[in-house]
Amino acid sequence: MLLLINIDGGSRGNPGIGASGVIIKNEQGKILLKQGLFFTKCTNNQAEYNALKLALISAEKLGGSVLKITSDSELLVKQFNGVYKIKNPDLKILMDEIKTLVKNFKTVTLGHTLREGNSEADEICNLTMDAGKEHRLKNGQIYNLFQDISLKNIKIKTQKEEPKQLELFEM
Repeated sequence: MLLLINIDGGSRGNPGIGASGVIIKNEQGKILLKQGLFFTKCTNNQAEYNALKLALISAEKLGGSVLKITSDSELLVKQFNGVYKIKNPDLKILMDEIKTLVKNFKTVTLGHTLREGNSEADEICNLTMDAGKEHRLKNGQIYNLFQDISLKNIKIKTQKEEPKQLELFEM
């Protein structure tokens, strides 16, 4: 099944509170899932990478086989596609995890869009950061903003204790 996915990540303070946002649609453009992932402290790049990781995990649970993912992070897109090297050791670890997850799909493409073309995923990030700032979310907690009722309930396990640095998102 083809899934169209937009991802975004952000942090207020860089590092500071942050979130990853994912919106997944089917081929007809019907929204299947909107999810955020909250962090008490992360960099913008860590949030962007974790958005991709969350998208891959959620897409697999939805039964996706061909993924067309869009991000407004030129750095993430170019590093994922091998155009830029990854120098940051924390991001190398996350990219290794992402590349392992990619193997579960027939095809995964990651393309770049301008920020204006990624407003839905950006909104999810901001709503997730706001909810975390209001102490409604804990570090590493998933924030389900929407899930199509025809889908089985998707549950993503997170650690109950504070994750270690670099282990921002554990499944």
